[in-house]
Amino acid sequence: MNRIQKGVILAGGRGTRLKPQTEITNKHLLPIYTKHMGAVPMIWYPLNTLISSGVEEILIVSSQEHCGHFIEFLGDGSRFKVSLSYRVQDHNNPNIPLGIASALKLCEPFVCNENFAVILGDNFFEESFPEIFESFYKEPYGCYLFLKQHLYPERFGVAQIKENKIYSIIEKPQKYVSNFVVTGLYLFTPDVFEIAKTLKPSRRNELEITDINNYYASQGKAYFSILQGFWSDMGVVQSLLETTEWINNKKYVIFQGINVNEV
Repeated sequence: MNRIQKGVILAGGRGTRLKPQTEITNKHLLPIYTKHMGAVPMIWYPLNTLISSGVEEILIVSSQEHCGHFIEFLGDGSRFKVSLSYRVQDHNNPNIPLGIASALKLCEPFVCNENFAVILGDNFFEESFPEIFESFYKEPYGCYLFLKQHLYPERFGVAQIKENKIYSIIEKPQKYVSNFVVTGLYLFTPDVFEIAKTLKPSRRNELEITDINNYYASQGKAYFSILQGFWSDMGVVQSLLETTEWINNKKYVIFQGINVNEV
C-alpha cells in the first residue's frame, strides 16, 4: 500500500437543478448516453476517478430515500474490484444542517484515522491522479484541492493563490477574483473531522466545504494542482449536455481492464 486507499463519494442532495428527472430518482443515477458504452450512470464517472487513482475502499453517502437504490445497483463493489459501503445522510431532520461538510462528518468511522479522498458524485474528471494520491499518502498535508480555469468562475468557489498555496477561497464571488475554480475532488487528513465539528451553518443552513478548505488555507496548509484535462460539474442541464458531448466525441472509456457487466 503506497497511496490513499479510502475514498468517499458524496451522492446526496435533491438535484433541484435537474428537475423533473430528479423527482423520481437521485441525480447521480441519471444515465449519461454514450454511443460506445451505452447508458452509463453518472456516478460511474467519479467512481472511475477514485479507482483509477488507486482507491480500493469507497464509501457512498446518500439520502435515506435513495441509498437503497445505490446499494441495489452497485452492490458490494466486487464487479469494480473494490469494496463499497454506504451511509445515509438524513435530509428530513430540520435539526441537522445539510451541505457537503455535513455529509463529510458521517465518514469519520469509515476513514479510521487515514488520509482519504472525497469526490462529489456529479463531477467528471478526464484525468486520474495516482501520483498525487501517492504523494498525499506519504506527506502530512492539510488538504489538497484540484483547480480548473473556468470561463464562469462566479458559479463556483474561487481560489486565490500565492506561492504555490491557496490563501483564500471565495464562494460564488460577485466581483472577479480569479478564474481558478475549486472542483469537487478533495484530499484530506483525518483532522478534517475536528474542523468540521467547529463549523456553523451558513445562511443556507448548510455546513459548507468552503469553510473547511478556508481553515486549511488560513493555516498555510491548502495545496493544489491545476487540471489540464476536461472537467465538469454535471449538476446542471447545460454542463450535463456538454459533458455527454465531450465523452461521445472523445469516445472516453472508463474502468479500463474491468468487466463491469460481471455481477
